[in-house]
Amino acid sequence: MELEDIRREYTKGGLRRKDLLADPIAQFDFWLKQAIDAGLTDPTAMTVATVDESGQPFQRIVLLKDVDQNGFIFYTNLGSRKAQQIEANSKVSLHFPWHPLERQVHITGVAEKLSAVENMKYFSSRPKASQLAAIASKQSSRISARGVLEGKFLELKKKFEQGEIPVPSFWGGFRIKPQSIEFWQGGEHRLHDRFLFSKDAEEWHIDRLAP
Repeated sequence: MELEDIRREYTKGGLRRKDLLADPIAQFDFWLKQAIDAGLTDPTAMTVATVDESGQPFQRIVLLKDVDQNGFIFYTNLGSRKAQQIEANSKVSLHFPWHPLERQVHITGVAEKLSAVENMKYFSSRPKASQLAAIASKQSSRISARGVLEGKFLELKKKFEQGEIPVPSFWGGFRIKPQSIEFWQGGEHRLHDRFLFSKDAEEWHIDRLAP
């Protein structure tokens, strides 16, 4: 089979303006809950797109850790490539691909660093192995072999066997304050439904987009 022959119809049902909540964050919460209830694998997984200083885009998948009226939160090594790119250009794009539900959500916004208190609160809630991994991995740096990483992990595991693990200074979170949120629902004959919420001052405006 040729790649160009791989296609299917989207039959889960359409999306109408009357079905949308007035608040896009509430609408996102509603769809996220449905994705979780549907048993989707990694429903909180999202693509984070950033741009480097030369204009080259980069994408990677991270997990959403919180969302409220202030924005969408994820955590990372602050020395990582994505964090460095955000430092130079805080405009970020997020994408949630909920394929089994034939849905997508696309978000554009501006990233801001979380406070030390917010970082500490989340870090202390993580499993100990995840805390150790955050310290062991100098994210995005080149390493000679996996054994180097595993050795560092075991070294730290022994060091902090009894005591609490401090929040590393090079680890923290970002909040993406949304400027636009698009909800996409697959439709038959490629007549998909797309609704774009755009923020003007403190108000959200809704537009239907052609598929």
